[in-house]
Amino acid sequence: MYAIVELNGKDYKVEEGKYITVDLLSQDIDSAIEIDKVKMVVDGDNSKIGAPFLDGAKVTAKVLSHFKDKKVIVFKMKRKKGYRRKNGHRQQYTRIQIESVSA
Repeated sequence: MYAIVELNGKDYKVEEGKYITVDLLSQDIDSAIEIDKVKMVVDGDNSKIGAPFLDGAKVTAKVLSHFKDKKVIVFKMKRKKGYRRKNGHRQQYTRIQIESVSA
């Protein structure tokens, strides 16, 4: 059984017991979250599709950790003009574990 959910404007395929990495959430570590924006639930041959979301369907998850990704260097340069800009960025993520999927 798996579900397609929307979280922070992005869609994720989730299954019970699996871990996923999402953009930074404001919840504390070891707190439970409920995701009620479920777009689709598939259980074997049975599938339910929402328009745009399913009523009464929800996914519960547990926040495991917050972390930063590797640094990405952004370098801009225009040749012969003396224009150079160097900038770095580290994206923040949250790792969550899916505890249950209910349709």
